[in-house]
Amino acid sequence: MSTLTGVHHLALTVTDVDRSVPWYERVLDLKEVARREDAETGIRKVVLRGGPGEFSVVLVQHPDTERGDFDERRTGLDHVAFTVDSYGELKEWESRLAEYGVTYTPAKASRTLPGSAVVVFRDPDGIQLEVWADPES
Repeated sequence: MSTLTGVHHLALTVTDVDRSVPWYERVLDLKEVARREDAETGIRKVVLRGGPGEFSVVLVQHPDTERGDFDERRTGLDHVAFTVDSYGELKEWESRLAEYGVTYTPAKASRTLPGSAVVVFRDPDGIQLEVWADPES
């Protein structure tokens, strides 16, 4: 059996792609590379990518998204953690989030993986996102 080698894309259900796309572009520096609406189902999808060869974030809007904000206590996605190469880069993310007015928890030591540090914040639908730095070698 072959080994998994990475993540191709991550699909997140959002309530309004037209609200979420600019946020993901501005805050996470992702770029829209594709957009599609299925006339039969009413599902709208937007593919965002950081650069060539990087994984994609797909924002999906279903026609019946009259649900409340995201709640990690429901079965399904708990959170998404992105990685950076150093604690210094993690601190740069704090500055970026502050610049864009995004509420976040300042970098703190991870209780899950000793030596790592994490910054936690949420997207417009309340989906918990993290920027994570593993211990530097």
